[in-house]
Amino acid sequence: MAVERLSSIMAHLGCTTSGAAGISAKDPNDVVITCALRSPFTKALKGGLKDTPLDLMVHALLKEILSRSKLDPSLVQDVCLGNVLDPDSAYIARAASLAAGIPYTSGASSVNRFCSSGLKAVQDIANQIQSGAIDIGLAVGAESMTAYGGRIPVPRPFSEEILKNHQANSCMQPMSQTSENVAQSFAISREDQDRYAAESFRRAEAAQDAGRFDDEIVTMTVRQKDKKTGQERRITLKKDDGIRRGTTYESLAKIPPAFPQFGQTTTGGNASQITDGAAAVLLMRRSKAIELGQPILAKFCGAVVAGVPPQIMGTGPVAAIPKLLDQFKVQKDEVDIFEINEAFSSMAVFCLRKLRLDHAKLNPRGGAIALGHPLGATGIRQICTILSEARRAKKRMLVTSMCVGTGQGMAGLFVNEQL
Repeated sequence: MAVERLSSIMAHLGCTTSGAAGISAKDPNDVVITCALRSPFTKALKGGLKDTPLDLMVHALLKEILSRSKLDPSLVQDVCLGNVLDPDSAYIARAASLAAGIPYTSGASSVNRFCSSGLKAVQDIANQIQSGAIDIGLAVGAESMTAYGGRIPVPRPFSEEILKNHQANSCMQPMSQTSENVAQSFAISREDQDRYAAESFRRAEAAQDAGRFDDEIVTMTVRQKDKKTGQERRITLKKDDGIRRGTTYESLAKIPPAFPQFGQTTTGGNASQITDGAAAVLLMRRSKAIELGQPILAKFCGAVVAGVPPQIMGTGPVAAIPKLLDQFKVQKDEVDIFEINEAFSSMAVFCLRKLRLDHAKLNPRGGAIALGHPLGATGIRQICTILSEARRAKKRMLVTSMCVGTGQGMAGLFVNEQL
């Protein structure tokens, strides 16, 4: 009992043992994940979730998490929604939580760190648990890109005084331009990008055929309108619908550049897809999980953010991952699986090369190029996927990382406890 108490005090003081062995140790105050689920990811404008508004996606995930975990909703003390596009996301987080049965005495909020919003939501809830403010919280990431015509809005021009700063001015560059900047600055060819994308599709197709996504995806029954007749029908969604089956390097090589005004290498085949979807994780203090008899899937060790020049924003993981590993004194070779967001192939190839990663360890089920990238959801989708893969492959040390518009990277470290 004295040892446990001392461990608890040290954890609160930030004195936990680092290194792979240290972070694998179990402490009553650890932040753990007890449930991780996501919706199918479907094509914006024409996929299965095109007529499902953001509030219903969030509500469905919250209900499913509570149902699967058999957790009393009154025990959830806060909900955080990662979302990029919807200006009403804070209202949606609160209303969807209440409708899911979480009482008004609990809290709800939303966060926006662009593509890393989902991971930021996890960090927000985890930080509250670590500080002692709450014991249990839900992190959600969700995006209806259909609601915005499948487009990512270009920011309004900044004030003249702001634009005098070169780096601030670069924040105005659309992400498609930053993809070409990376390709040109680091000699990443069109062939490099198409071959990487073809492998992402191949892996995702193989994983789907083998049923490896099934335990992370929630079956959803939604209403969908027929585009021609306007008639509604109810459909059941079980799988991601963006995987372009049979994709090869040769087929991708035939696709014309999508942004010729910026360069000749980024295409609709080697960039992430415009997608609708949601994902959620239930986090709690280890001692509370044990008390409630909740299954512990993984320990969330922590997350970091690091900046890079805005004009090459997709290189963020190259700054964030070494910072994360250094903070926890973990060697790169000790990490069993990396999940890095495939916003664009140019950026994924750069990260793979610069970090000198074993490609077999990177995105073993494919990534956003094949599965799609609902901006606010991908950070948590990666967690759902990496935990599922780790359980199946018996891997322990896991890292997820996101690139962030305006030039940031975020990375999170997890330890699988389902070995």
